[in-house]
Amino acid sequence: MPSSDRATDLAVLGAGPGGYPAAFLAADLGLRVTLVDPEENPGGVCLYRGCIPSKALLHAARLLGDARDAAELGIHFGEPRVDVERLRAWKDEVVGRLVGGLGQLARQRKVEYVRGRARFDGPGRLLVSGPDGDSVLRAERTLIATGSRPATLPGVPHDSPLVLDSTSALELSDVPRRVLVIGGGYIGLELGSVYAALGSRVTLVELLPSLLPGVDADLVRPLAKRVKEAFEAVHLETRLEELKEQNGVLRARLVHAGSGPERETQELEFDRALVAVGRRPNSEELGLETTKVRVDRKGFVEVDAQRRTTEPTIWAIGDVAGEPMLAHKATHEGRVAAEAIAGRAVAFEPRAIPAVVFTDPEVAWCGLSESDARAQGRAVKVVRFPWSASGRALTLARPEGVTKLVIDPESERVLGMGVCGPGAGELVAEGVLAVEMGARASDLALSIHAHPTLSETVMEAAELFLGHPTHVHRPRR
Repeated sequence: MPSSDRATDLAVLGAGPGGYPAAFLAADLGLRVTLVDPEENPGGVCLYRGCIPSKALLHAARLLGDARDAAELGIHFGEPRVDVERLRAWKDEVVGRLVGGLGQLARQRKVEYVRGRARFDGPGRLLVSGPDGDSVLRAERTLIATGSRPATLPGVPHDSPLVLDSTSALELSDVPRRVLVIGGGYIGLELGSVYAALGSRVTLVELLPSLLPGVDADLVRPLAKRVKEAFEAVHLETRLEELKEQNGVLRARLVHAGSGPERETQELEFDRALVAVGRRPNSEELGLETTKVRVDRKGFVEVDAQRRTTEPTIWAIGDVAGEPMLAHKATHEGRVAAEAIAGRAVAFEPRAIPAVVFTDPEVAWCGLSESDARAQGRAVKVVRFPWSASGRALTLARPEGVTKLVIDPESERVLGMGVCGPGAGELVAEGVLAVEMGARASDLALSIHAHPTLSETVMEAAELFLGHPTHVHRPRR
C-alpha cells in the first residue's frame, strides 16, 4: 500500500527538456508543482544519456578530426593518444554540473521533486513508486512528459553486451576495433562518427538509398562524402538479415536490397553493433487506460494546439506527444502547456522547428524544404550559395559546405533554410527567425553581416535570389 499521500496543483511526469521547463514556468506563474522523475535531479534522457553527453563526445571527435586535417595546412601533430577513462569522466562531469544546477533551480522555485515513476489510477490520482517507497499524488492537473526510448530491431540479440543502443554507446566502456552501425539517421551518424574518430573501424548499414533519409539531398551530399572517408564502409540499400553472437564476436549477414537481378550478401564480423533505428514514445505503463487519454497507433499521445489531451485535466508534450522528437521542440511545448494550464490563451503553432545533425560537417534545416514544397505542389525559388565562394570557409579549410534558401517567388518571403558545414546548428537560428518573422530575401540581403564569417553565406544566398550576388557570377539572361 502507498506509504504517504500528497496533493498538488500540477504534477509533471518526466523531468527532461520538456518537463522541467514546464514545471519551472508553472511555478513562476504561481502554481504548486510536483515534478516526478526516476533520476536524482532533473535533466531527463537529453542531459543524462542523450543530447549533452553525445555532444561532449562529438566535440572530442571534432578535435581529433581537426588535428588530422591540420596536415593540409602544413601543421603536423603526432598520433593522438586517447585516454578513454578520462574522456568518459570529463563527459560525466559535464552532465553532473548541468543536472546539479537544475536540481538547485528546482529547489529555488520550490518545485517539489519526487524521485520515482508515476502511474495513473484515474485522471487526478497518481501512484508513485520510488526508492523512498510508494505514495499517492493527487493532482488537479497533470502534464505527461515521459519522453522516448531507443527502438529495437527484431532478430537482434539486444540482451548481448556486444549490442549497443544510443544509451549504452555513450557509456564509452572501451573503443572496439570493429563497429557495425545499423541505421543511417542522425543517431547512427553522430555516434558512428565518435567511434570512428576514436579509432574504431566503423561499417554503417542503411536500408534506404541515402544517409539521413528524408533530409534535403543538397545538405546530405557534403556530409556523405566525408562520412565515406571516415568510415570503413557505408552500405546503402542494405538490410541486416541476421546478427548473432558467437565466441565473443558478432557475426552479421548483410543483404544488398537495391535494384539489380541478384542480391549481394556479405558475412562480416564485428566487436560491437550499435542499433540506431529511431526512438519509441514512452506512453505504455502509465495507466492511461484509467483516463480518457487517446494514444495513436504509433504510441503517441493525442493532443490539441495547447497540448491538452482528450482528458481535460491532462496535457502531454515532447517525444511522447508526437514528432519531431527534438529536445527544443519539447521545451517550447512545455512552456506553452504551462501557460495554458495557468489559464493563458496560448497555442503551439511554430512556423519553423530547427533540426540539427551534429556530425562533421553539421547539417541543419528549418521551415519548408525543397522536397516538401515539391510534394505539396508549391511554387518556390531555391537558391544555393556554395561555401567554396566564402572567404571564411576557405580560411577554415572547409569549402565543401552549402547554404540554401527556399523562398516564395511572389512575396519573396523566406520559407525555409538549410545549411551543411561547420557551425550549421548555430547558423540555422537566423533562418528560424526569418521564417517566424515573415522576413523577405531583401531583409536578409540588407542586414549587414560581419566579415569574414560563415553567416555571410546567408546574406549572399539572399543576394543570389535577388540577382546581384557579389561572390558568385550569374550571367544576365
